[in-house]
Amino acid sequence: MTRTIAVSGSASGIGRALAGLLRDQGDKVIGIDLAGAEVEADLSTPEGRSRAVGEVLELSGGTLDGAVACAGVSGLTTLTVTVNFFGAVELLEGLRPALARAERPRAAVVGSISGTQPVDDDVVRACLEGDEPTALKAAELSLEKGKGRKLYPSGKSAVAQWLRKAAVGPDWAGEGIALNLIAPGVVRTPMSEPLFADEKMFKVMNEAVPMPLNGYADAEVIAETLRWLISPANSHMAGQVIYVDGGAEATLRGPEVF
Repeated sequence: MTRTIAVSGSASGIGRALAGLLRDQGDKVIGIDLAGAEVEADLSTPEGRSRAVGEVLELSGGTLDGAVACAGVSGLTTLTVTVNFFGAVELLEGLRPALARAERPRAAVVGSISGTQPVDDDVVRACLEGDEPTALKAAELSLEKGKGRKLYPSGKSAVAQWLRKAAVGPDWAGEGIALNLIAPGVVRTPMSEPLFADEKMFKVMNEAVPMPLNGYADAEVIAETLRWLISPANSHMAGQVIYVDGGAEATLRGPEVF
C-alpha cells in the first residue's frame, strides 16, 4: 500500500536518506527544504512554516500517513532555535489534522543527544511556552554573553520536552497518531563535516559524544530507524526519545537514567 509521507530537510543528510528509503519502498514523499524539494520553504520563519504546511496539504490532498521533521541547523546561531524547535513543532502541528485523517498515522522528529547537555533555561522556557519573540531575544542574549554553544542543546532539549508532553495527549495519541523522537549521536552529514575537518573540534566531539558501538553513524542508519518509527508496524510507541548514538547516552549518563 502506497503511503504519503512529508519529510522536512529532504534535500540533504538524514532527510535525504529517509526520503530515498521511503521512495524505494513505493511511498510518495513530499519533501520540504529551502531548495531542491517538492515544497521549497524557509522553516525559520512563521511565514515559511505556514507556506510549507499549506503546500504539503495541497500536494497530499489533505491526508498524510506520516510526517517527519528532519530539518535542522547547527552552529552559533539563533536558527538553532527558530528551525530546530519552532520549525519542527509548527510544521507538525500544522500537519496534524491531515495525519488524523489517515488510517494509521505516524510522526517523528529528529532531535539529538545534545539535548542532554547544559541548556539556556530562558530559551527552553520560552520555546515550551510557544513564545518565539522571547526565545529569540534570550538566544541573542546568550550569543552576546559568549554562551552560544548552549543554543543547539536548548533547541533540541525543548523539542524533546514538547514531544514528550504532546505525544500522549488527546491531539496526538488521542487521534491515533504515534509521535516519537530520534536522538542521534554524531552523524556524518554535510552539516557535521566542519567538525570532522577541524582537528580541535574533532577532539572535543570525541570527548563530548563517545560512541563505543561502531563509532560515527551514516545518515542511512538514522533514516532506517525513522522508517520503522513511521511505519504501520509501530502501533504503540508514543512520546519516546530513542538514542541512536552508538551507546553515547548510556556512557555519559550511566545506568541509573533510563
